[in-house]
Amino acid sequence: MHLTILYILALLFAVFLLVMLARRIHVAYPIFLVIAGLGISFIPGVPKLHLDPELIFLIFLPPLLYEAAWYTSWNDFWKWKRPITQLAFGLVFFTSTIVAYSSASIIPGFTLALGFLLGGIVSPPDAIAAATVLKGMKVPKRLLTILEGESLVNDASSLIVFKFALAAVLTGAFSMQEATGQFFLVAGMGVVIGLTGAHVMYVIHRFLPTTPAIDAALTVMTPYILFLAAEHFHYSGVMAVVSGGLFISYRSHEVFQTGSTRLNMLGVWTTMIFVMNALVFIFIGLSLPDIVAGLGEYSIADGIKYGLIISAIVIALRFLWVYPTMHLPRWYSVKARKEPSPGWKLPMAMSWAGMRGVVSLATALSIPMLMSDGTEFPHRNLIVFVTFVVIFVTLVFQGLTLPFLIKLIKLEEIDNITPEDEQEAGIQLRLNKLALKIIQEKYAEAVHENELIGFYKSRLEETVTNDTQRLESLECSETEQYEIDLYHQVLLDIFAQQRKELFVLRKEKYFSDEEIRKAEMQLDLNELRITGAGH
Repeated sequence: MHLTILYILALLFAVFLLVMLARRIHVAYPIFLVIAGLGISFIPGVPKLHLDPELIFLIFLPPLLYEAAWYTSWNDFWKWKRPITQLAFGLVFFTSTIVAYSSASIIPGFTLALGFLLGGIVSPPDAIAAATVLKGMKVPKRLLTILEGESLVNDASSLIVFKFALAAVLTGAFSMQEATGQFFLVAGMGVVIGLTGAHVMYVIHRFLPTTPAIDAALTVMTPYILFLAAEHFHYSGVMAVVSGGLFISYRSHEVFQTGSTRLNMLGVWTTMIFVMNALVFIFIGLSLPDIVAGLGEYSIADGIKYGLIISAIVIALRFLWVYPTMHLPRWYSVKARKEPSPGWKLPMAMSWAGMRGVVSLATALSIPMLMSDGTEFPHRNLIVFVTFVVIFVTLVFQGLTLPFLIKLIKLEEIDNITPEDEQEAGIQLRLNKLALKIIQEKYAEAVHENELIGFYKSRLEETVTNDTQRLESLECSETEQYEIDLYHQVLLDIFAQQRKELFVLRKEKYFSDEEIRKAEMQLDLNELRITGAGH
């Protein structure tokens, strides 16, 4: 037990060091961790990792999906529902079908049912990797929204394909009509269970006397409760988590009404998701020796050959699907024609962002070792190895080249989106005007009787005037990006110096530590408005 705990702590420490190194050399940490894990696994004396697929599905998948749903804008998700649906369902089924027929024709002894099994495994891209690669890059909002929305749903569709194909292999029987009906039932009931569970959690958060710590703990429990409830009734746990996460996120302003609750949740979830993301990607690299050892009658050369062929197929299929689905709706849909044209650059970037991840590997490893009659499951080891090759090729090769591709094609924002500074100023102006209205309507007498309220009203009026002038300047002039960057740089420098001044105040011992910590928190919030939560 002590050695196991020590090994876990050493692995976590190594992961953190590798992430810091990846940031230093400007490589997305999922890619770097896969490569590093692969290298570490060949060091003599390093314990071999046996990746339990149940661990991935139960421990890692629910919170990762829930967090992704939480930060997905429902308005943006609904706005781009057509391309999201076409990718999450249409592309998954298209890829599964083509991979099924292709693998059955090139791999000796491979049946069509096994082909669909492999297709269901390698069809869903991992948007965690894509989002990490694209973080900090100026890419169109539409691209990020569609990729994030696709990742929320495609795991469910691919796992359903996988389960039907697995049943066909184990029983030898398959009905397309029955499978289609079961698909809609499994996915639809997953959504029903997710929304039902989310409403229950909404009532608990909203009307019971919770604390910030309890609220944070409940949000950690929620994705597991939704996932397990749906899976217990043999419905889609993924769809339950996604639908529940979208609902709670949409109503979060009603559920979590205090700043301490939201800040506490932010700290808990940021840390937990970072650790989980880092672990699942290094697990991919560390699992290779165990996968190679299980190849059995197949040579490594054969596995690599088949893996590279399937990798090329899934990459090409994404290009073949994305370009028509991004442009064809403009021919028959009036609404689509009103949207700015995606051109050729946006589909290019979206096609190249189809990186596979740990869900595909965990799905492959969940294939049973034995058939129902006790015989060995056919081609299991080869399927797992091919899956690893597809993940490695798409994640490392596409992941490393995606930033260069975006810079090469000079991908820019194509939709009419209000600049962030203008949105920020507009929001703050609305909030301050609301505050003034409340004071004038409800507390007019208190302004004259209470100096503090009067001072607050005067400060609000001054702030509203400043915000109005700032908003007018942003709307009337085309502010260059370098000016905005310089403005942010000045603010960050000021915040840094203010932190040093707070340290001096702490040493002087004139102000209480509690008040100094409050001032530090305000500086952190001000900095967060500029840098975002990921920095």
